Amino acid sequence: MKIRVNQDACIGCGACENIDNELFEINEEGVSQEINEEIPEDKEENAKEAIESCPTSAIEEI
Repeated sequence: MKIRVNQDACIGCGACENIDNELFEINEEGVSQEINEEIPEDKEENAKEAIESCPTSAIEEI
């Protein structure tokens, strides 16, 4: 599984980082970014939860 955060759509609410701070971080611009596009198999459920929880649908599976 691979993910990407659309930083133009992100509002920096931090929901994804709260779900898994090994997958997402808030960058110096105040918006979220993926730490790695490639998600380890044991983190896929967290990535899916973050996708579903994002209020602006900024996180997408690629």
